[in-house]
Amino acid sequence: MPEENIVYIGSKPVMNYVLAVVTQMNSGVSEVVLKARGRAITRAVDVAEIVKNRFIPGMGVENIDICTEEIVGNSGVSTNVSTIEIQLKKDK
Repeated sequence: MPEENIVYIGSKPVMNYVLAVVTQMNSGVSEVVLKARGRAITRAVDVAEIVKNRFIPGMGVENIDICTEEIVGNSGVSTNVSTIEIQLKKDK
């Protein structure tokens, strides 16, 4: 999947990410991937549901991948961080 079809979810307001997904879909792309980790996972799910239910009626969830990444901090301590990828696809 090309890098421009990926929306990385962070700490911005939900509607910023909704606008990014809707803009991608209006530019002719048939699928977009939402990627988030940690506390942003809930925001990614919110974005997917808002886009699917309010903005693009023909949108559906194609696939959801969840995993855990091990991140080593500055002090050398490793912590586990959950990640999610939600693949949204427009029905034709």
